[in-house]
Parts: sequence; C-alpha cells; structure tokens
Amino acid sequence: MGDVSLWPLAALYLGAVNLISFCAMGWDKGQARRRGRRVPERTLLLLDFLGGSLGGIWGMLLFRHKTLHLKFRVLPVVFLAVQAGVLFWLYLAPPW
Repeated sequence: MGDVSLWPLAALYLGAVNLISFCAMGWDKGQARRRGRRVPERTLLLLDFLGGSLGGIWGMLLFRHKTLHLKFRVLPVVFLAVQAGVLFWLYLAPPW
C-alpha cells in the first residue's frame, strides 16, 4: 500500500475540532450575555473529549466562560493530558 503517513490528516482533524470547540465556547458566552439559546454543557465537553480540549481551554480562558464550573476546570485538562499521551504513544509506536 505504500508508506503513507496519517499525521497530516490527524493534524487537520485536531485543528478543526479545536477551532470548533473554541468557537462553541465563544458562541455560548455570547448567547449567555444575550440570554439566547445556549450550547449544552454536554456538547462543549464532548467537543473537548473528541480532541478539542486545547481549543475549549483557550476559549474558556479568553472568553472568561465556565471558569467557575469545576467540571470545566478539570475535565478538559484531563482530556488534553490523555490526548497528548495517546499522540505521543502513537508517535513512538512502531509502524503497524
């Protein structure tokens, strides 16, 4: 099949999901100010779990949103640590 690296595809995926997570946090903050329809907390955390934890953390800090919620201070950091560990392991793992 050839020597095809999946790292560019992984980088594209992670970039996209982090951007979406960041924007969702900003959108939710704006909606909270306007008392509009909010993004469910479950959705924000799911985006973080699916690889957007860094974007979610940046959004939380930049928009000062959800910073008092313990689950938003802890879970995205845990997700980020696990995701970084998995990426590091995949980087060091021998080719399948």
